[in-house]
Amino acid sequence: MRITVDVDGTRYSDEVEPRMLLVHYLRDQLGKVGTVSGCDTSNCGACTVHLDGRSVKSCSVLAVQADGHEVTTVEGLAQDGTLHPVQEAFHECHALQCGYCTPGMIMQSIDLLEENPDPDEQQVREGLEGNLCRCTGYQNIVKAVQSAAGTMREGSAPQAGGAR
Repeated sequence: MRITVDVDGTRYSDEVEPRMLLVHYLRDQLGKVGTVSGCDTSNCGACTVHLDGRSVKSCSVLAVQADGHEVTTVEGLAQDGTLHPVQEAFHECHALQCGYCTPGMIMQSIDLLEENPDPDEQQVREGLEGNLCRCTGYQNIVKAVQSAAGTMREGSAPQAGGAR
């Protein structure tokens, strides 16, 4: 099947197998290796991307389902060399160790902050359910999301991931 999809602001038109997962299309055909293939069962969240501005686990979406839609990956967040506020906060708050979960955590965090621009600790933890980290204990991830929330509320950076 032929699909046409906008990924990180670039339009692609490709032939794909009908059963190809979006995560494999992004990684194998487009080279978007920031989208991590963790479990292929939608349990870990490492493959989270935005589809039309909403976070989805790309291992549970077929590439053909993205036909005609907009996908944003972690690689599409930085604008003109400036990190997205969530990316910056993850760096500043040391919210990563091995980094395997980080792309999915960042993408889910952005979606969470779109829904709730001022989450408390419990709301952050609930908003990140389904995105697993086996290294950090989540403390610094929560801190990073709340730090980014403050930055984004101040309006110091554009929102990424598409309009709602």
